[in-house]
Formats: sequence, structure tokens, C-alpha cells
Amino acid sequence: MRIIAGRARRTNLVAPKGLNTRPTPDMAKEGLFNILNERMLDATMLDLFCGSGAIGLEALSRGGSNAVFVDNSRHAIEALMQNIEKTKLTQLCTVMQMPVTKAIDKLSTDGHCFDIIFLDPPYEANLLYQTLDSLGAANLLADTGMIVAETDSKFGKSPPETTAFTLADTRNYGRTCFLFYRKACL
Repeated sequence: MRIIAGRARRTNLVAPKGLNTRPTPDMAKEGLFNILNERMLDATMLDLFCGSGAIGLEALSRGGSNAVFVDNSRHAIEALMQNIEKTKLTQLCTVMQMPVTKAIDKLSTDGHCFDIIFLDPPYEANLLYQTLDSLGAANLLADTGMIVAETDSKFGKSPPETTAFTLADTRNYGRTCFLFYRKACL
């Protein structure tokens, strides 16, 4: 697992201990950032269920302005902190160790808004829907922003519906599926 491109490219990353984290394969990560390419410049990013932080750190390496990383796992946060230090992107990172729903509420209360929100919850359709629902209620996505949800390709065949967001695209890379959501037009 490594940073593919940008100012921290070729930096090897540490994975959290245990089997609960699924690193995004390089092929899928490269495909994702080819799609997000121009959106990355000066983008603010929220990385939910961040694990090692590989996606958020890749975004910062490619020109993002700052990222907030959220995970409840102590092992994930330990790996993330090592990865932030290895990439030398410390000044651009905020780390929150807490449940995602609690972090969403806190970020909303504090008035945050993000250009890109990435979420990679455990592969349970209900958790993906619940997180999208919480994000819709919290209004954390910029008007022209994008939510990218990573899931297993079998769950991507029937993506969660939400009133706050419209599914704009779906991309599959092997077993990895990215669901791209935008704010729903009112």
C-alpha cells in the first residue's frame, strides 16, 4: 500500500493491525483519482471510516488543501498517524477518533463544509445508507461537491437511495465499487 502520485508519491503506508481494514487496491485508487483529477486541486476532504488514511493522503498528495480523517478504531488511528508523519502532510490533516455519526454531528455544528467526502464503511448496505442519511441531514457537502462511497461490487448493483443526494455515477474495479453522489436538486 502506497501513495501513487503527487508530492508524497512512492511513500509506503502502514496498514492497521487486524483484518477489519480493506486497503483500496492501487488499480481502483488510480481509477478513482483519474475521475476526481481536476476536483483535487485545493479541495477540502472528509475521509470517513478512514482506516490507514490512504485515500485522504492520496488526495492531499495530489493537491488537496486539507483533510479531516475519522475512524473509531484505535489501530486505524495509530496507522493513520504513522502515515501522516511518513507523508509529511501533518499541517494539512485533522484526525478525529470517534464514531462517524458523532464526528458528522460535530463537524456540522462547527460549520464545516467539504468539496469531497469519501466513505468506506464496513460492507453493510445499512451502514452505507445510514452514513449517507447522516451526511444529508448535516449538510457537510459543498453545493458543487462529491461524495464517493466505496463498497463491494455486489452491493454496488443496488446502491442506496437517498433524498439528499443523487447517484451520479458508479464505477467497478474488480471487487471494488465506487458510488458517486451529488447534492440532489431541489
